[in-house]
Formats: sequence, structure tokens, C-alpha cells
Amino acid sequence: MVLVVLGGLLFVEAYANAAFVPGERTAPGSQREVPTSIVEGGPIVNVGAEGRTQSHRLPPRTVALTFDDGPDARWTPEVLRVLDKHQVKATFFVIGTQVVRNPELARRMVADGHELGVHTFTHPDLAALPGWRRELEYAQTQLAIASATGVRTSLLRFPYSSSADAYTDRDWPMLRQAGELGYLTVVNDVDSRDWEKPSVDAMLANATPAGTGGTIALWHDAGGDRAGTVAALDRYIPMMRQRGYTFTTVSEGFGRTLTDAGVTGPGAQVAAPRADRWRGDVLVGAVRAADGMFRVFGVFFVVVGVLTVGRALLLFVLALRHAYRRRRRDWSWGPPVTAPVSVIVPAHNEKEGIAAAVRSLAAGDHPGGIEVVVVDDGSTDGTADIVAALGLPDVRVVRKPNGGKPSALNTGVALARHELIVMVDGDTIFEPDAVRRLVQPFADPRVGVVAGNVKVGNRRSLIAKWQHIEYVIGFNLDRRLYETLHCMPTVPGAIGAFRREALAQVGGMTDETLAEDTDVTMALGRAGWHIVYEESARAWTEAPATLGQLWKQRYRWSYGTMQAMWKHRRAVLDRGPSGRFTRRCLSFLTLFGVLLPLAAPVIDLLALYGLIFLDRGETVLAWLAMLAVQFLTAVVAFRLDREKLGVLWVLPLQQFVYRQLMYLVLLQSVVTALTGGRLGWQKLRRTGELDLAARRGTA
Repeated sequence: MVLVVLGGLLFVEAYANAAFVPGERTAPGSQREVPTSIVEGGPIVNVGAEGRTQSHRLPPRTVALTFDDGPDARWTPEVLRVLDKHQVKATFFVIGTQVVRNPELARRMVADGHELGVHTFTHPDLAALPGWRRELEYAQTQLAIASATGVRTSLLRFPYSSSADAYTDRDWPMLRQAGELGYLTVVNDVDSRDWEKPSVDAMLANATPAGTGGTIALWHDAGGDRAGTVAALDRYIPMMRQRGYTFTTVSEGFGRTLTDAGVTGPGAQVAAPRADRWRGDVLVGAVRAADGMFRVFGVFFVVVGVLTVGRALLLFVLALRHAYRRRRRDWSWGPPVTAPVSVIVPAHNEKEGIAAAVRSLAAGDHPGGIEVVVVDDGSTDGTADIVAALGLPDVRVVRKPNGGKPSALNTGVALARHELIVMVDGDTIFEPDAVRRLVQPFADPRVGVVAGNVKVGNRRSLIAKWQHIEYVIGFNLDRRLYETLHCMPTVPGAIGAFRREALAQVGGMTDETLAEDTDVTMALGRAGWHIVYEESARAWTEAPATLGQLWKQRYRWSYGTMQAMWKHRRAVLDRGPSGRFTRRCLSFLTLFGVLLPLAAPVIDLLALYGLIFLDRGETVLAWLAMLAVQFLTAVVAFRLDREKLGVLWVLPLQQFVYRQLMYLVLLQSVVTALTGGRLGWQKLRRTGELDLAARRGTA
């Protein structure tokens, strides 16, 4: 629904900005179909039934000042000021979209005694449009005028028209249609050509009639800098009066012409029906909503740009600093940690991958020894039996009724024999040195939690490749940044190490959120423990292989993270380590985990809008610039993680499917949170492909 609404508003904005209409075509045309009475007649044309035409001029020594393309917020008031100074009334042929955007000027024109004429809604080349589109252009302009002023007009001027002798066969169908719709079509006798921005003297010369005949003079009150027009107009009016001319509006001058001929003509401006005013209000509301949304999009575009560039700079500076500090030969956490380790594996229906996971843990080379505690959380697929059948030393199986992952983890911690605890997902395979490397940061007594390096093991499919890129960039590179800023929000459930003392201090794992790993990490950070990232401790996990499975996983992650943020929100006011950690952590999560992903679709929408309606070259260049920032970030992340760069060929494709999926996931999570909805665990279906991939070395 959101996409449909946004798409509709973008469509309205594009239409209001004349993105769908053809511009002027200057090729000469034949005049064989145009009656001679029009080509050789006056500037006011009335085409009656069966093509009968009437062509009229203004009375001698009268001038009707006409202005096209307004109203304009900058220059129309200046033109009105000059007209008011010289007590002259004029005729303004307005563009409907300009009336919508400047209704107070249209009202002022009518209130001051000026008259309005239709100059179409979007200023297209009408001859290139079908009849129904031309009629729509006139009708929408009438509705805009009715909404703003309460009147309707019978005067019409085609865009790009000039004098009567310039009508061609392309114009004849338009003239006939205009007559059938009840319009008087108005061109001009003299053209100031102010749209070319000549000198003031040149404008005066262009707008001065050769004899003493009646004159309709063409000027513009919009379409660019009209300072020259205003200056010329201030001189033109006194000059023409000195020549014996009087000033009038088109309809008033036309009425005098008809009176001189003994005919009474209809007024050009009458009260608009109430229904037209209501319909005009709806039209005005739609265009204003589209304009407002486009301005909001502009703000979001700036926000996204600042956040994206800011995040990239932080990653480059702080993550690189973190990486190079760790790689110095003289750097270490302290004396080697050789204390024994207990590994807790919560498992619920993990038969596809549990055997490989447990074998990899039992084969670890940690010198202090590794105890593996598999907590079977009410599995119905024989998970516990598979582990028991392995017969591995130092591997225990604990069976309990299903109570959820936090309950299984707490059970495992309670039964573990050692003070250093490693928590592992049941589908995760550890490298032989992963446990040993993971616990080395505990040489620093300030460290209470260690995050390991999670790698995607099943990278064959395109979806898995996208997740692999995301893990390397969005998770592991970010953790370097968060450690440097002392605000790590999440130690991954796939590979994380804890001091038993730290877990006891915060009360262990809770089931108050769906992201128990984020919840406990925030609690430990608030308690003052250092949370660090050990990139050399690597574990391989099976990523979702289908879009549906991916949606379920990320929906749970996003919603759970928001729950954890909400749970710890009041800590931003705390003093000491709790407040410092929470303010940093929630600020970064809010900016880069919520606001940036929520606002990022604006880039895609504006890119699509630009490709269709704006300058394609500039749009493509802007999109490529954003892609270049992402690609550079990816290269840095992959180099730091010692990953091959070949997979980055799918990064451009990621922009067209994967990113949009993540947008929608986050949007659904926000809606669920705001509406108070509840979300279940969203258990994923495992395939067991991870073990094969890891054994073959493709992971």
C-alpha cells in the first residue's frame, strides 16, 4: 500500500512537472486547411459549428497586455506592482500547475480586476497530443482556477503560439476543438520576445505596433528572470499612452469590438459552479501532496547521503584503525588463555547439521580442553539421539521440554563445569582453532564478552552470495567499528564467548525479546564489561537458501533488535558506564540500523523517477556514485577479512532485489512494533548443505 501511494504521488509530481508531455516542435507546416479568414484575421478566433470561423481585432488605439506562463512567486508580484502603479488591467494566461502552487496570486489577480485565461495545465505542444489529452489540459486548468479564485474563463491561448498568420494545419484541429468547447482562442499582434531576454529597448521596440490599430501584446510573468520584463513594462505603459493608446483586457476589448458591430458578446470570466470548485480542491490537494512528498524525499535523500557517507568514513577510519592495531607484531590480549571452556549448543530439531557442528567443536585445539553441552530443547526429530550416537568424549546431551532458546542456554550454563562459556547455534561449524582464538581476549580482565567471526558456509546460490557480502560488510566490519567506539550491540548467537561471572551479573539470558543475543549484549555493556570482536575466530553458518526463509530470519532479527532497543531505552539517562554505553549503542542502532534502512528506499525511488522523468545521465551518475561507495566499503571489508573479491560481481545485482527485500522486512518490523503485534520465533528449515560446503573448502 505504501509503494502504491508513493508511486501514485510520484506520478502526479511527474505529470505536474510536464514530464509526460512533448515540448515545442518548430518544424514549419502547411496552411492549406486553415481558413484564410483566420490566417489573415485578428488575434481573437472563435470557431463555431461546422468549422465556421470568426476572427476579431481590438478597437483602434487600444492595447491589451497579456502575460503567459504564470503565476510565478517571484516575478508575478513585480508585474502586478507595475500594473497597479499605472492603473492598468491585464489578461494573464495561466498554467494550471502554477495556479495550484501559487493560488494566492491567482486570487489577487482576480480581486484586482485582472482576468485569467487558460494556458493549459502543463504547457505541452498540444498538436502532438490526442484530443482527449488536450481537453484534459484545459479542464484541469479550469479546475485549478476555480479552486483558487471561484471563477472560470472562456479565454484560451495555446502554448508556443504566436500571431494568427502562424497557424498551420497542425493547429486547425485544435482550433475547432477549442471552439466546440466554448473557448475563444487568443494569440497576439506584437511579441515583446522577452523570453529571449533582450535589452529593455529591444523589448519596447518589439512590443510597439506599427500603426494605430488595436494590439494584443505578449509578455511573460514567469519562466525565468523577468527583471527586464518588469523594467520594460514600466516604460512601455507611459510610452503607449503618450501615443494615444488606452489599456484594456482582452475580453473588455473584444466586447467593445462586438458592441461596435452591434453584437453583445458573453463575458469571458464567470463564476465557477460549486462542483468545479470541489473537484478543483481535490486536484489541488493531489498536486500539493505530491509536491510535499517530493520535498520530503529531498530531505530523506540528503539524510541518506549524509548517513551513508558518514558511516563509510567511520568504517574506513575506525575499522581500519582496529584492524591494523590488531595486526601489529607487538600487540596481544595478554598471556595466553588456557583455562578450560564449556561450549553450550541449544538445539531444537537440528538433525540436518547437529552432527557436523558437534564434531567441529569436539575437534577444537584449545589447550585447556573443551566441554560440549548439547541442550536438546524438546526436539521431535531425533536431534539428541544423533548427538548421543556420536560417542564423542567430553560431549554431553541434556534433554529438556521445549522452552525456547534462552531457556536452553541458561540450562546449559547452569550445567557447564567451566568459567569460560561459548554459545553456539546448532547449525554452526567451528574451525579447529576457533574456540582457542575466541577466548584469548579474556586475558584482559575487563573483557566480559567476545564476538566471533560468522561466515556464510553455503555460498552457491545468488541469495547466499548476497548474504555472504552482507555478513562480511554489515556484520563483521561493523563490529570493528563498534568495538572501537565501545558500543557493540550484538554478539552473534552463532559464535560468542562469555565469562560466567558476567552472565550471572546480568541474570543470564532472557526471553523478553526475540533477539536474546542483542538483549544480553546490551545488558553486559551497560554493566561496564568490555565487549570485543575477535575476527580470527571463525565459524560457518548455514544462511537461508530461499527468499521466504530469509524474510523470516531477518523479520525476527529486526523485530527482536527493536524490542531490545525499547527494553533498554531508559538507560540513556543513566550515569556512568550504563548511560555511556546505551547512548552510543542506541544512537548508532537508531541511525544506521533503523533510520538509514528506512530512508534508503528514497534513493531507489528517486533513481527510478530520474531515469524516467529527469536527466538520465545525471541520475545514472548519482546512482553509480552511491554504488562506488558501497563497492569501496566492500573491498575494504573483504581485504580485512581475507576474503576473495570475486563474489563482488553480484554487488550491483544486490541493489535490485536484496536491498528492497531488507527494506520491506524492516518496514514490516516497524509496523509490527508500532501496532503492538506479536511475532513468533520463525524457525528456519535447515538443509545440511553447510557441512558439504565446508569440507570442500568452498565456504
